[in-house]
Amino acid sequence: MVDGVLYASNSVGLVEAFDPGTGETLWVQEPLHEGFRGMAGNSTRGLAYWGGGSKRRIFAVRGDYLVSISAKTGRLVGTFGDGGKVDLKRPGSPTHFPAGGTAGPVVVGDVVVVGGAGGDDFTPKAAASEDVRGFDVHTGRLLWTFHVVPRPGEFGFDTWEEDSARYGGAIGAWAPLTVDEELGYVYLPLSSPMHAFYGGHRPGENLFANSLVCLDGKTGERVWHYQLIHHDVWEYDLPAAPILGDITVDGRQIKAVMQITKHASLFAFDRVTGEPVWPIDERPVPASTVPGERTWPTQPFPTKPAPFDRQGVTVDDLIDFTPELRAEALEIIEPYLIGPLFTPPSVAMPGEKGKGTLTLPSASGGGNWNGGAFDPETGLLYVASHTHPWINDLIANPDSVDATSPYLHGPPSESPLVCCAPFWLYGPEGLPLVKPPYGRITAIDMNTGEHAWMAANGDGPRDHPRVRHLNLPPLGQQGRPATLLTKTLLFIGEGDPIIVATPPGGGGKMFRAYDKVTGEVLWETELDAGTTGAPMSYLFEGKQYIVVAIGGVNHSAEWVALGIP
Repeated sequence: MVDGVLYASNSVGLVEAFDPGTGETLWVQEPLHEGFRGMAGNSTRGLAYWGGGSKRRIFAVRGDYLVSISAKTGRLVGTFGDGGKVDLKRPGSPTHFPAGGTAGPVVVGDVVVVGGAGGDDFTPKAAASEDVRGFDVHTGRLLWTFHVVPRPGEFGFDTWEEDSARYGGAIGAWAPLTVDEELGYVYLPLSSPMHAFYGGHRPGENLFANSLVCLDGKTGERVWHYQLIHHDVWEYDLPAAPILGDITVDGRQIKAVMQITKHASLFAFDRVTGEPVWPIDERPVPASTVPGERTWPTQPFPTKPAPFDRQGVTVDDLIDFTPELRAEALEIIEPYLIGPLFTPPSVAMPGEKGKGTLTLPSASGGGNWNGGAFDPETGLLYVASHTHPWINDLIANPDSVDATSPYLHGPPSESPLVCCAPFWLYGPEGLPLVKPPYGRITAIDMNTGEHAWMAANGDGPRDHPRVRHLNLPPLGQQGRPATLLTKTLLFIGEGDPIIVATPPGGGGKMFRAYDKVTGEVLWETELDAGTTGAPMSYLFEGKQYIVVAIGGVNHSAEWVALGIP
């Protein structure tokens, strides 16, 4: 909300302005005219705002374009780029993942920064990356480019062995970027390289994949970086906006940046220097057995805080509500390779033995785009996560040539709505395979690095016929809901059951307020569909509102406003 007006990207990526008290539409951005690739577009995870003097601008990415819009009228600003738009497609790019449909741009000073989407394609060996770029907010002129895969002579080029940096790519910042306006820094949560489950064609650590990178917003120069996954073969790309907050650790005041990961670790750094707040250990991890693959021998483990969700799979993790269910769960996992966090994918063999590696957290988290919320008064960080193992199996690619990988990541999904359906592994009669909670909220004290509380978010499958007689407590709903933190409450839904990579049956329609100190549910309501974005709160004409986006297969996308009568 800016100057008493709400702004949002709609379901086809056009910006809309709303009255904050009634929800009435004030204006809708006009589509780019025919003949431009920007006709197509998707809803993005954010817009950017800039104001100077009497000028007010909204920046958005739609399809292949960065657009500058008058906040007052919704019309394109003709002095920006080509009639209000800048073409983000790079000339000569062999592969292009449109920037739309992921994060929105951010503004730092008089620079608007676009992160790019990267991509999820598990066939090619070569792909173009989406470099991070900064543009002048007034003219749209390109000011700087940060190469997420280093070029020859640049720092990090040698981390792509055998010259693989010349073709390895698909890296971008599909998750939202974060800006420290006081420092003038931009924090990039970067994604996995191509292909994200087999890296035999890209030996080495592969900077800046899976890295938190701090850039100077004015120049685009790297200030510091930390790679959180070396040579990723789990698709553990950084999925959430880095969180900024000031904390006090052992009497030291630290301007911190905190990064939530898919593999359920939380990394905390001094956001000025990049120094870890607590030591990060490089620990040995299992080596790959896949022909041609050379996984990195160690991975970073933060010594604090402890993981906020389960990591790795052992037989002790299997459901044990009844002895019969446990016996069936043991039978289900028998054909799979199990092990600690960072056990690599394995080749699926014909027959019942050797079906691949069972991985937890999955490539959808743990944590994901829903991120977390930080309380500047208490230093507590709240993160929502979900628990569901999936199958990291590699199968020989019959169409493999020099340009494509020799392995595919499992069979393609037959469902257009659930891209990851072939990879989820369920327990007996559709119950989850492992112990609850399946969706949880964890409160972490960032001054001490200790967990303050953990609560299941939602009922989960406790009315399933095999367990309903056991009178179980809430088991937690699998999904990726985003949090909203206020002075006293933590608001959160159950997530949208149709979002890509949410387990089938996950998500839900409930929306709740938790006591942020204890984790107790204080209030809840059932919405018409699951939440598809982060809630927000604002005060308008003396009344406080909470607005959240909802939608589903059988329910059109809409905004719902809640308030106290």
